[in-house]
Amino acid sequence: MDEDGHRGSWVSSPPVNRTSPAVVLVTGGSGVIGGAVCRRFGSAGCAVAVHYCQRVERAELVARDIRDRGAAITVQADLREAVSVSHMIETVLDRFGRLDVLVCAAGRSISQLVLRTSLEVWHDLLGLNLTGTFYTLRAVTPYFQMQRNGAAILIGSFSGQHGRAGQAAYATSKAGLLGLMRATAKEWGPYRARINMVFPGWQRSSLTATFMPDESELDDHVLRRTPALHEVVDLVYALAWMKDVSGQVWNFDSRIG
Repeated sequence: MDEDGHRGSWVSSPPVNRTSPAVVLVTGGSGVIGGAVCRRFGSAGCAVAVHYCQRVERAELVARDIRDRGAAITVQADLREAVSVSHMIETVLDRFGRLDVLVCAAGRSISQLVLRTSLEVWHDLLGLNLTGTFYTLRAVTPYFQMQRNGAAILIGSFSGQHGRAGQAAYATSKAGLLGLMRATAKEWGPYRARINMVFPGWQRSSLTATFMPDESELDDHVLRRTPALHEVVDLVYALAWMKDVSGQVWNFDSRIG
């Protein structure tokens, strides 16, 4: 039964047979989606590590909100640098002694045609969105293997599976995440660690402000609307505790393809 009294809800809860709170690391925790994810886990009593690269004020605001209910820290890292990522993971482990859930919500988007995409933009976008996630998964793998437990949820994109004109670099980075997620699922399976991906749909933020469609441009959405952020966050939260789901993609809007 969930907190609203509904039996059989898919919004499950963290394990109750532990003596300390579950520990969650959210990369991109200073962003719109990442911050909402942090607050969702924090409201459930989890200890949360809020990652940021440059936006320390936003990360601290998220952490302060969580501290009203439980423990939270901020951790800085440039995900494009392997050493920085390793230090971030060590900081979380030193502070909390374990890591149960990783949510990879850090990312950058740009809308440029292939012909107009510079090499600098291409390498920077793939370095953050794809390689940074690889560094993070590689860093947490030994701990999940040792614990024989753990969950990761990657924030992907519909464009990574279907493509979108003007988003060659972004779509490529998210398509790469699909392969990385599925390969990691097979490698983590013997250790009972899980990894899944969520397509959150269009969410209004500083990243999407210049090219997010308005309601009149949502003909490719069956429901003619974009998904609610709180429902996306609930799904991310639920996936963290599902013991028999791994290697799957959850498209959270009404686009079919």
